[in-house]
Amino acid sequence: MTVIEQETAADHDAVEALLDLCFAPGREALSSYRLRDGVAPVAALCLVAREEDGSLAGAIRNWPVRILSPGGKKWALLLGPVAVHPTRQGEGLGAALILRALEGARRDGWSRVLLVGDLPYYRRFGFRRLEGVEMPPPTNPDRILGLALREGAWDGVTGRVVRAPG
Repeated sequence: MTVIEQETAADHDAVEALLDLCFAPGREALSSYRLRDGVAPVAALCLVAREEDGSLAGAIRNWPVRILSPGGKKWALLLGPVAVHPTRQGEGLGAALILRALEGARRDGWSRVLLVGDLPYYRRFGFRRLEGVEMPPPTNPDRILGLALREGAWDGVTGRVVRAPG
């Protein structure tokens, strides 16, 4: 049986190893990683899927970011990375991690969630392409997706995404 629970400090190395296994070398050169440098993740929304033997089958992390919108700086939650061990992919574990993180974000008062990903996959969670929201280059604008956790949370929000104050 797999249990989803909050990531602990003791999980850090195992989560990093899982991310290395699931993503291409150089993953830390991606623009989203520049938004995470020097910023603590939102600990309550960093989750692991733990097997009975204690090993990790999956993990998701979330980070605070700011959007320099014409109406003022807006907070958003940057979802990801999310990773599932290759032997467990296709079982719905990634979706379970995402749904649990979104549920927690809503409970904790976040209004909007941002990610860089494939719309065909994330559409089922309610994500849509964001117009006018700019991630650091080089990011394909078609992959910048958002989800409003509160009605109208993305209305009028445009601009550059920057690191949250560290």
